[in-house]
Amino acid sequence: MLLCTFLWTSSANAAPSADLWPLWQTTAEESTEHVDHSPWDALLTKYLVTDHSTAINRFKYAAVNDDDLRSLNTYLAQLQQINVRELNRSEQKAFWINLYNALTIKVILDHYPVKSIMDIDISPGFFSNGPWDAKLLVIEGENLSLNDIEHRILRPIFIDNRVHYALNCASLGCPNLQPKAFTATNIEQLLNAGATSYINHTRGAQLQNNKLQVSSIYKWFQADFGDSPQQVIAHLQQYAQGDFARLLKAYNGKLSFSYNWDLNEE
Repeated sequence: MLLCTFLWTSSANAAPSADLWPLWQTTAEESTEHVDHSPWDALLTKYLVTDHSTAINRFKYAAVNDDDLRSLNTYLAQLQQINVRELNRSEQKAFWINLYNALTIKVILDHYPVKSIMDIDISPGFFSNGPWDAKLLVIEGENLSLNDIEHRILRPIFIDNRVHYALNCASLGCPNLQPKAFTATNIEQLLNAGATSYINHTRGAQLQNNKLQVSSIYKWFQADFGDSPQQVIAHLQQYAQGDFARLLKAYNGKLSFSYNWDLNEE
C-alpha cells in the first residue's frame, strides 16, 4: 500500500499552487452549444464499479477492450477539436472536468498494469513523479497537461474548491470518479454529491479517539480550503452528516493527514 501520513505544519504545499492561465478566462455566455460527453458516459457505465464494499468507486482497467479504448481515444480527440472559449462558463467547467478524468483513465490504460499512477513517470524532469506535467493534448493550439487543467484553469478561473471532489487521480485516496459525465445541467448536483460522499467516508475524514485524520488533499490544497485547521474543519462541517457532524462540531484539535496512492482498480 502506497500510503503517506503527516501532521499539519506551515510547510509549503506538496502540489502546485493555482497559477492563472488568462487565455482560458474568455467565455461566450450567450452560447447554447452543448458538448457531447455521451462516449465518456458509456465508458463509465460499462467499466466503473459503484457498489464496491469499500464505498470507493473502482475502474475495471483490465477489462477495457480494444474497441472501447478506441472510443476513449476518439472522445479525447473530439474534445481537442472544440473551441472551448466559445462555450458558456458552465459548459466550460464540465468540459475541463470530463477532459481531466477521461485523460487520466487513458494514461492508466496506456501504461497498465501499474500499481499506482505515481509509477507513471512521464513528466519532464529527472526527479518527476507521475504523469501530471506531461503535455498530453492540444486545445485551441495550446499544449496542455493534467496540471495545466487543474491548477492553471479549473482552480484559478472557477474558484470552487468542490472541483477537488470532481477530479479523479485514479487512486484509492482520491474522491470517487463520478458514475456519469459532468454537464452544465448536473454539475452542481455532482459537485455536492462528490463532496458529501468523500467527507463522510473515512478516507476523506475520520474522527477517532478525539483525533481528526483527513485526506492529504486538505494539506496539498490548503489555499483552497483554508490556511488553518479550523478553516478546514469549517469546510468539512458544511457536508458532514449524522454522528460525524455532531462530533466534528465540538472538535477543535489538530489535524493529521493520510492518502492512499494505490490504483483504484477493480
